[in-house]
Amino acid sequence: MNQLQRLREEEESESYHDDTDETNNNNNRHKVSPGAGEHPLQYNYTFWFSRRTPSRPSSSQSYEQNIRQIGTVASVEQFWRFYSHLIRPGDLSGHSDFHLFKEGIKPMWEDECNRGGGKWIIRLRKGLASRFWENMILAMVGEQFMVGEEICGAVVSVRFQVLLLLQYYCSTTVALIL
Repeated sequence: MNQLQRLREEEESESYHDDTDETNNNNNRHKVSPGAGEHPLQYNYTFWFSRRTPSRPSSSQSYEQNIRQIGTVASVEQFWRFYSHLIRPGDLSGHSDFHLFKEGIKPMWEDECNRGGGKWIIRLRKGLASRFWENMILAMVGEQFMVGEEICGAVVSVRFQVLLLLQYYCSTTVALIL
């Protein structure tokens, strides 16, 4: 089953709790590395997906239970193989989020790498967000922002069917010019 099918099934079922991994930290997964002849990224990156019901209050524990690690990439080729099968943010419904973070960093404030940092939020109409998200994560994995190791990850959030929020998470408060 590819990632696209898995995300659609999860979105339809609205049940994201995985009984096989209560802590959802996925430390038992094997280390991803570039294949022979592939172009390695400076950092490995992990894609995450979350969806929640807007009427239910959110706590850090319920947030951590709803977030799903869906794949890790270590090379340009792995990134494109994985990314080409993902649903575009503009096609997601409800309160859905895609996260792309450096491997080993969870997309939550409680993660040690995110605690002392901050985030930038860019609000876009839904029709613009998919292309902007793609450009943003390409710049991030391609190390085009030239801020060293400060950027931990990025998030695209679908809200209210017409608005998407693009967010950068940083390990410290630094200025980022987009």
